[in-house]
Amino acid sequence: MDIDFKEYQLRCQLRGHEDDARGICICGDAGIATSSRDRTIRFWTLDESQKRDYTMSRILLGHTSFVGPLAWVPPNEEFPEGGIVSGGMDTLVLVWNIATGEHVQLLKGHKLQVTGIALDGSDIISVSVDSTLRRWRGGQQVEALDAHQAAIQAIVKLPSGELVTGSSDMTLKLWKGKSCVHTFAGHTDTVRGVAVMPNLGILSASHDGLWALSGEHLMEMVGHTSIVYSVDAHASGLIVSGSEDCSAKIWKDGVCVQSIEHRGCVWDAKFLENGDIVTACSDGIVRIWTVDHDKIADAVERDSFATQLSEYKISRKRVGGLKLEDLPGLDSLKTPGNSDGQTKVVREGDNGVAYAWNMREQKWDKIGEVVDGPDDTTKRPLLDGIQYDHVFDVDIGDGEPIRKLPYSRSENPYDVADKWLLKENLPLSYREQIVEFILQNTGQKDFIPDPLFRDPYTGSSAYVPGASSRSPGVTKPSYKHIPKKGVLVFDVAQFDGILKKISEFNNGLQSDPEKQHLSLNEGDMSRWGAIVKILKDTSHYHSSGFSNIDVAMVLKLLKTWPVELLFPVVDVMRMIVLHPDGAATLLQYFKDEDAGIIIELIKKITASSPLPANLLTSLRAVTNMFKNGYFNEWLLVHRSEILDAFSSCGSSPNKNVQMAYATLILNYAVLLIEKKDEEGQSQVLSAALEMAEDETIDSDSRFRALVAIGSLMLEGLVKRVALDFDVLNIATTAKASKDAKIAEVGADIQLVAKQT
Repeated sequence: MDIDFKEYQLRCQLRGHEDDARGICICGDAGIATSSRDRTIRFWTLDESQKRDYTMSRILLGHTSFVGPLAWVPPNEEFPEGGIVSGGMDTLVLVWNIATGEHVQLLKGHKLQVTGIALDGSDIISVSVDSTLRRWRGGQQVEALDAHQAAIQAIVKLPSGELVTGSSDMTLKLWKGKSCVHTFAGHTDTVRGVAVMPNLGILSASHDGLWALSGEHLMEMVGHTSIVYSVDAHASGLIVSGSEDCSAKIWKDGVCVQSIEHRGCVWDAKFLENGDIVTACSDGIVRIWTVDHDKIADAVERDSFATQLSEYKISRKRVGGLKLEDLPGLDSLKTPGNSDGQTKVVREGDNGVAYAWNMREQKWDKIGEVVDGPDDTTKRPLLDGIQYDHVFDVDIGDGEPIRKLPYSRSENPYDVADKWLLKENLPLSYREQIVEFILQNTGQKDFIPDPLFRDPYTGSSAYVPGASSRSPGVTKPSYKHIPKKGVLVFDVAQFDGILKKISEFNNGLQSDPEKQHLSLNEGDMSRWGAIVKILKDTSHYHSSGFSNIDVAMVLKLLKTWPVELLFPVVDVMRMIVLHPDGAATLLQYFKDEDAGIIIELIKKITASSPLPANLLTSLRAVTNMFKNGYFNEWLLVHRSEILDAFSSCGSSPNKNVQMAYATLILNYAVLLIEKKDEEGQSQVLSAALEMAEDETIDSDSRFRALVAIGSLMLEGLVKRVALDFDVLNIATTAKASKDAKIAEVGADIQLVAKQT
């Protein structure tokens, strides 16, 4: 369909998602499917009564974390009304029957977030942050390719049948079957979206590029001021792109012909067949835009959106490097300035206005309105609306928060130090360090103090820097909770209760003729008493030991007892791994005839409808293995199996299970950072992000997940992956938490993200 360009206007708003709307799928004439951070997929159908609005007809529930890419399965024998394929942060690919609203296939194989879905006939193709491309047929994986050197962010199928993938390794790749036939190099950032430009080539969302299938870079479209997340093309020749700069831009012949502003990040943008545009925004609303005058929203809805957009822009407007809403009001002009010519920026209506202090007349003179230019970094820094030559971050230490220290070269550093210390309610004994710091960091090492200067508060002469002293750490980032050093363990046990439960279960087996052969005799029960006695006596851990018979008996029960009776036995093993000799003895069995016993135990315990007590004790047992270096190699080898088996525990309704899982993730983060294992760090990061974004889980568990994320970003190898995962959004949410430690670690993560 050929359309001449006209200005797009709001057609309708699809409200229902409870968090960011992330993905859009145009489902032929059947409707529109959208995905969200709220873990749902929603299906919208056209309101037949007026042919303008869409109404929500289905909510698809099944993913355990935010949902991203979607693909449409046209109606067929299996899906008379069509189907949807979805991918999520939970690493799953789900196939949905629109007629029933239920998922009919669960495809598990990816290790990290699924980022793209494409259909190739009846086959499903999925790509992931784990850098693989996987092909699924009839519910089974039939192919897995290590397709890129970094996370794959998008995939599209060409009309000719080939596949194109885009990646964080800054390349596009063209695939025929299992073979990469061309690599498109030239991007300088992650390729986050790909689309087909009819009869011309491939569009990529990074810096908005157009490529011919021959590999020739045909065009670059520049206009967005932040990350570009999506791109789509229409048969008319129009292109639409969505960006973190809160806009969807429409392009024609390489030129931006319209920018549609939104109330947040535009995660996705797609064309309907008729040329209308659908956008998914971080405010949770899906919007449709049209050039058809008969379908434009009524004046009330358009005006309401315009008002909301204006309020949002004001809340984000920056003046002189500060948010407009953060500037002081006119009342601040009642406070006298400190020096002649000192400037202050205040909020007047929707603008920032600069004033200068007139020392002679003791009043503020108006200079004029302040306007920020894009990326203006040449201005002097501001604090509380006042410009200074320097605004330093000062870390006093001793658990104190970082303070802002403003200073201009025209000021006396001793006077500044004293006034600042009093303002911050800090002891004047810090004066020496503060003055030394100001002089060193402003290039005034040869500064000669004014001999007539007197401390305005004590009458003493100024301190002249000379003797060495501890200077406050400045400019170097200071973190409250990261990086995490050392591991956490669960070292408290109710031994009498454990022993009583084992005895109770054993009596039950003895009274059951069919299971009597599994029970322990009197001598065995005596050995259990001896094991518990050794574990209770922590003061002699350095000299006490276990016999091979003791450990063999524990392992035998783990292999033979019914799964519902295992948790007290697992709890004993949890404590044995903390005992030096117990750990060493147990490890020998791991290497010999019982090499796979713990992995088999984990699989058995985490099978369908697992008992919370089994999950809790097994999670704690594996977590405790990190305490002893004996188990490091085993934990690294089986990392993927362990994390996959316990992956559902992050959303368990049992808070103790949540905490155990979060601690497992945190301990893995510490170990994998030490081992510089990038693949492992990526898997742990994905698991931690899934927990951290869930504000409903226990605060202590969420805190540990956030600490794992911050530590991996600060000292690991996955900071870029975390940024691709939209970690800043998670950190911002955490920082706004009423729980102090959650807010603090959220601030830590924000600070890491800003460091180059």
